[in-house]
Amino acid sequence: MVAVTAGTRWASRAQFFSAGFIFATWGVHVPTVKAHYGIDEAQLGLAMLAAGAGAMFGLTSAGRWIGRYGPRRVASICGCIYALLLAGLIAMPGYVALLGLLAAFGLVTSVFDVSINTEAAQLELHGGTPLMSGMHGMFSLGGMAGAASGSAALAAGLGAQAHLLLVATVMVLAVAAASTRMLPKPAAAGDGAAADHSFRLPRGALAVLGTLAALGLIAEGAIYDWSVLYMQQEIGAPQQQAALAYASFSAAMAAARFGGDAMRARFQPAALLLGSGLLAAAAMTLVLLTDQPWLALIGFAGVGVGFANVVPILFSASAKVPGIEPARGIAAVSAVAYLGFMAGPAVIGLLARATSLTAALYVVVVFAVALAASARYTASGENR
Repeated sequence: MVAVTAGTRWASRAQFFSAGFIFATWGVHVPTVKAHYGIDEAQLGLAMLAAGAGAMFGLTSAGRWIGRYGPRRVASICGCIYALLLAGLIAMPGYVALLGLLAAFGLVTSVFDVSINTEAAQLELHGGTPLMSGMHGMFSLGGMAGAASGSAALAAGLGAQAHLLLVATVMVLAVAAASTRMLPKPAAAGDGAAADHSFRLPRGALAVLGTLAALGLIAEGAIYDWSVLYMQQEIGAPQQQAALAYASFSAAMAAARFGGDAMRARFQPAALLLGSGLLAAAAMTLVLLTDQPWLALIGFAGVGVGFANVVPILFSASAKVPGIEPARGIAAVSAVAYLGFMAGPAVIGLLARATSLTAALYVVVVFAVALAASARYTASGENR
């Protein structure tokens, strides 16, 4: 039995916080990237598609790498690269180079994500208490902090490149320090010819869980990638205020996730997913119907609460499917989820060019309703 200490739990929380902070910094600077390279919504969507393609490639190898080297080593390497790539977002010589950088960004993001979720699943297993929602709460808290600090930096007149360099430096140090306190690689992980960490498309329970996770990540990713631009472009808010859309969403999601483990212990997953989907759909409708920035921020908070515990529930379940190692279960479900996460931004970008960003973001409402309608399948997925 692996000893789970307060230090290992906080190391894992720190990694989730760092992941959220880095991702939020990218979200804050989506308008910066758009303006710097002179691209439209469709081209921006294709850039996000490049990140998704890199993520898919990473997910096909994440289980094997984590099985061979352990979550700690993989998280350390990929997390540091993930942070460093931020500094290049507006330093590329052109749009094509940006696509390459974002493909690498997506690759290390996905592998880092699987490694820290695998660590959290092992902490749940060895500690005997639910932790996954709280870990994802730290991701959301990091997202809130990253978005709020980004807004403050822009308001203070700090240049975009200076801000990206500062965040990259701090996050490399944070990831490296937290990695030293993560669990050691299990002796059986990757040792011996019988170990099988190869990637396979999910079937059965994993396919169900992956499909539901895809619905959640498509909608959640749309907020990450487009909320700041929506506030700035469609509602007319200045960028420092627009950045608060991400902060509002992340703060509400963090608060809901910190209470999520208690809710998971009290309510059935299907009931939680049904309520989550309906709340997210109603809140996003409010966002898209109002022209008042403050009301839109309240709506984004409601969307955050609605989507807060979707992914933690599904990832935790994927790590407990009988006969499947946690890293491979999470990687398989993540792969299906990232198919939606990969296609979602590009689809929204193309729809925005054909209609408007407001009309395109109704995709979030549609998928939230679909998630609520499909919630009953969670019980069958978790019980197999």
